[in-house]
Amino acid sequence: MEVLTMFTPKATEVLLKNVRLSYVHIMEPHTAPNQTKPKYSTTILLPKSDVAQKQAIDAAIAAAVEEGRQKYGAKSVPAKPKTPVWDGDGYTQNGKEFGPEAKGHWVFTAWQDPKYKVEVVDMTGAPITDHAQVYSGMYANVLVTFYYYDNQSQGIACSLGPVQKVRDGEALGGAPASAASVFGAPQGSAANVYGGVDAAPQVNPITGQPM
Repeated sequence: MEVLTMFTPKATEVLLKNVRLSYVHIMEPHTAPNQTKPKYSTTILLPKSDVAQKQAIDAAIAAAVEEGRQKYGAKSVPAKPKTPVWDGDGYTQNGKEFGPEAKGHWVFTAWQDPKYKVEVVDMTGAPITDHAQVYSGMYANVLVTFYYYDNQSQGIACSLGPVQKVRDGEALGGAPASAASVFGAPQGSAANVYGGVDAAPQVNPITGQPM
């Protein structure tokens, strides 16, 4: 049963519905290759066909730019600051093609400081504590906040709020084989009571690939 709320996002917030997650590090903080400190993070894949949610993201980014102008001064904010949203049909900032899961999607990563634990819940609002239920490839509702930064560089970044798992999805990279499919079902018991290869996979928290 889904829990209904009257939550109203702020101008810089977007409550994304039914988006696919990749590079999921929302149960424990993770230190990315280009980072010095561990953070909670996930990459969000938004279908390009979802025009309404993309418009909501664009509006939140515009609001974040305006907040930046008010905080740092209009002259300090570029006319078109860098944003975290990338075209999954194009190339990463390192000049490499995105993976096949990103094709036809807008792609961006949301982060959260480790001192603020990311709440991860199911469709009833109950906390998810089983790490195996949270993996790259699942679908979720996610609250994100866009903000302007001005330190060594300037641009728009995205912070990660609560995450609600909506449904399972194919694990990115493919799901591992079940014990029953490899060794056979135990004598006198039901075959593969945990769902075989469709069960929630174990995922490497660094690469996002199945272990």
